[in-house]
Amino acid sequence: MKQGNHKVTQALDTLEEVIKRTYTTESIDTPRLQEWALGMAKHVAKLSKDPSTKVGAVIFDEKRRLVSAGYNGFARGVKDTQKRLNDRDTKLKLTLHAEKNAILFATAPLDGATIVVTHPCCSQCAAQVIQAGIKHVVWQKPSNDFILRWKDDLLLTYAQFAEAGVTVTEVAGE
Repeated sequence: MKQGNHKVTQALDTLEEVIKRTYTTESIDTPRLQEWALGMAKHVAKLSKDPSTKVGAVIFDEKRRLVSAGYNGFARGVKDTQKRLNDRDTKLKLTLHAEKNAILFATAPLDGATIVVTHPCCSQCAAQVIQAGIKHVVWQKPSNDFILRWKDDLLLTYAQFAEAGVTVTEVAGE
């Protein structure tokens, strides 16, 4: 009987090794899937009431299951009046970014997950992505104007991701 149990254990160990060698941990790992997921994030972004910038984020686990979505907007129960939305300082102070909303509303653990965002993460969202255990980030390649406007923050974002071992994939824009 012990001999039989040993063979089962060996078989399970072997199977586990094969799975480790063949299973990718980057769940959204092909251009086709990245474009599809980015399209989903863009669709979610349409829910934002921000008159100037609509950002969406979707999170997938390692098996490509959607575990969350979020868009930039005010906290639940906070009135998003036109006065607040059109006053830039007030709007920026009240707005939760899409990444944070997606992390907060996740329905499953995020360790090893992939987040797909319509825009590059700011340095604060990058820190939250890292802290949540997300390992892969996909976003649309930003325009030159966006890069010039947010250069310093983008440098912090990339530095944090590099230090924490989070991969970043930029998808060609439309």
